[in-house]
Amino acid sequence: MYSVLLRQLLDGRRTAGEPLNIGALARELEVSQTPLREALARLEHTGLVRREALKGYQVADALSDREVAKLMDARMVIEPELALQAGLRTTPEFLDELRATVEDLDATVPHADDDPEGFRHYWTSDDAFHQLIAAQSDNPFLEHALHSLDGQMQRFRLFTKRGRTGAGNAAREHRLILDALQARDADLAASLMRGHIEGAKARVLK
Repeated sequence: MYSVLLRQLLDGRRTAGEPLNIGALARELEVSQTPLREALARLEHTGLVRREALKGYQVADALSDREVAKLMDARMVIEPELALQAGLRTTPEFLDELRATVEDLDATVPHADDDPEGFRHYWTSDDAFHQLIAAQSDNPFLEHALHSLDGQMQRFRLFTKRGRTGAGNAAREHRLILDALQARDADLAASLMRGHIEGAKARVLK
């Protein structure tokens, strides 16, 4: 059920703020309410669904421009430092994994804005790139700080960037960061990460 509801969100069949009545969903999807409750609870942890007392579940609201700006400002505090620390600790295995996410993101560019499956691949490739760098930083406190933003980042990707992901820009910027990490230029990687997040902020808020 989780994958069914997630796909509906990614396909745009469930819109921001839409109520998710468990009884109605059970009838629509022809399933019992127990797996639906479990799926909605999992989606609540992603930030895409929220639950209100006495009202039940609903699709999360889209982020306001102010929320987007504050979210990206928070990332600009955390992620350049994560890139710097990862750049001081590069390993061949880490670089191979990171390169795979960059190549995956490259492949999504033609379809990220007009195909639900392409959008899903864009989303997962983009997230994997940032999470790998966070893990390689070897700083669990900074990594936890980034993870604390995960739910809001999911809302950002799904509701703010639909139809204008900037996948082409993101792919180029990810590759530049990868190149800096391969060159063991940690300072450059940090600077490029800052520019990457600033660019994403500007593209969404233009």
